[in-house]
Amino acid sequence: MTGNSFSVSGYGPERSGWTRLFARDSLARRLDWPILFSAIALSLIGAALVYSATRNRTELNQGDPYYFLFRHLLNTGIGFALMIGTVWLGHRTLRTAVPILYGISVLLILLVLTPLGATINGAHAWIVIGGGFSLQPSEFVKITIILGMAMLLAARVDAGDKPHPDHRTVVQALGLAAIPILIVLLMPDLGSVMVMVVIVLGVLLTSGASNRWVLGLIGTGAMGAIAVWQLGVLDEYQINRFAAFANPELDPAGVGYNTNQARIAIGSGGLLGTGLFKGSQTTGQFVPEQQTDFVFTVAGEELGFVGAGLIILLLGVVLWRACRIARETTELYGTIVAGGIIAWFAFQSFENIGMTLGIMPVAGLPLPFVSYGGSSMFAVWVAVGLLQSIRVERPMSA
Repeated sequence: MTGNSFSVSGYGPERSGWTRLFARDSLARRLDWPILFSAIALSLIGAALVYSATRNRTELNQGDPYYFLFRHLLNTGIGFALMIGTVWLGHRTLRTAVPILYGISVLLILLVLTPLGATINGAHAWIVIGGGFSLQPSEFVKITIILGMAMLLAARVDAGDKPHPDHRTVVQALGLAAIPILIVLLMPDLGSVMVMVVIVLGVLLTSGASNRWVLGLIGTGAMGAIAVWQLGVLDEYQINRFAAFANPELDPAGVGYNTNQARIAIGSGGLLGTGLFKGSQTTGQFVPEQQTDFVFTVAGEELGFVGAGLIILLLGVVLWRACRIARETTELYGTIVAGGIIAWFAFQSFENIGMTLGIMPVAGLPLPFVSYGGSSMFAVWVAVGLLQSIRVERPMSA
């Protein structure tokens, strides 16, 4: 199998991209429908939660209660189209384009450090495009790190030259990931850096590299965190977030306000919630950034334990099916890509939900598929497209 086409035993010769995408044997029998349905359900639930959180926020919605709802649905539609495009191209075709994609992603995050960069919600991590639209390049860097490291680590293994990545290859892969991570750290966008480091760990674990690399990376990360803290790389608001996590009673009207209000909102929901659009915390606008970082608080308050549990269940289905795809593919490259996506989705979901419950520090990370935000929505749907491509292009015997 090469390029973006494959042959299916008993179904004729190799097929073109569009035929492969829409033919009955490839789409109906090979596409992972549980992932697709779960991702769509999460995005639609997110649309309802975003609408509930913003319909009364006249200072944000420009006087249009449907402003964020329409944009969230538009972002979902664009993300879905990107997923289809990713499946059509195929993860193997994207493998050949990794150097170009990597160069573009590094260029974009470098632009954030120029006058073109903008600070939104305390993070200098955006490029304002105009017309009310902005781009967060670090979201797409997550994808290029996964693809780039997978390309390097799997090259000689998939070719049959090596049983597992050697030390030289691992060093090259870590160097490839280190460049964008260090640039993002300079912004500083600590939340994205945390996700990227976890992605690197997930990639190494699924690549078959020596466990010494994983342990060494964990140790290096711990020392790096101490160095970042001591050297004053972090902004004051980021330091305050960690201080509030360590001591929830610290300045409850200041740095601890977000977390305290988030827990009040979730706790008031009970088993079944107060009802959609009827949450007092949400309607009263007590929780900041409720359409983005703290969207889970809307679910906790208005949909209760049952509704919030449904979101976690759907995220679990995505991770379960992704694990199955990683296990069933016969090429190391596909396994590594799936492993990186699993690490990304799992950690970011845990961090986002955990910070609303007070068990994780506030890090400014969106909840995959649910939170409002174009860049994050596009990135997670491209990741779903990569997972679908890995499954679609596997041999029938797998």
